[in-house]
Amino acid sequence: MKIDILSSGSSGNCVAITTAGKTILIDAGVARTKIEKRLLESGIRPDRVAAIFITHAHNDHIKGVPLANKFRIPVWATEGEWQRISGVDEELRKVAETRWSKYETIELGGVRVYPFETHHDAREPVGYAIEDDVGNRCCVVFDTGKWTEEMIEYMEGSHYVLIEANHEPDMVELCSRPDSVKARILSDIGHLSNEQTAAVLKRLIQGRGERIYLTHLSGENNTPQLAEMTVKMALRQRGFEAGKHYHLEVV
Repeated sequence: MKIDILSSGSSGNCVAITTAGKTILIDAGVARTKIEKRLLESGIRPDRVAAIFITHAHNDHIKGVPLANKFRIPVWATEGEWQRISGVDEELRKVAETRWSKYETIELGGVRVYPFETHHDAREPVGYAIEDDVGNRCCVVFDTGKWTEEMIEYMEGSHYVLIEANHEPDMVELCSRPDSVKARILSDIGHLSNEQTAAVLKRLIQGRGERIYLTHLSGENNTPQLAEMTVKMALRQRGFEAGKHYHLEVV
């Protein structure tokens, strides 16, 4: 399984995951031309992308979704998020459907994609777990204000964990943004703090060489050093050291 972070942060989010001979994109939040360029720089032909999966319909996650029309790529999103996505040809629009309150597994021939509920100020946001036939597993959680046991259930067993470490709460409180924006960021439908992310990873990481990617850092309310330090301190409490028991990258 190969992970290529094409873009991360408030300027746009897009990740390419390649496994079992297929590449899928999680979100397409930068301009279509930039996605094409970054795919090619990563050795991936845009016309070989098998599907695009949208977490939610905020602009920094869907800006480049018209890429699908050029290369005839199916685009998956929940019914709620499709209400705010435009620019995708009708025949390419696929709906992640629920049955008995859980989302159905999406089969892509050797690759299974499991959507699961996240908690953000969007209509029906989701994260994704991706698994191939030989047992490689990856989970992607970009925007969520809290984590739940159900989310942990889907994320467990992942060899690759892509998760937001958006902010440091004290920096949010001191920043120049309006109080309403601060409240949104810190709420249960906002974004994960460094401490919340560290708590999730403390549950997930088993010291088996997992690769962690800290994503979607706020340029104003966080630093890579703070995010990295917070996670490393939490995992050290489990007896795990970076580079020995797991690998950590801030993107």
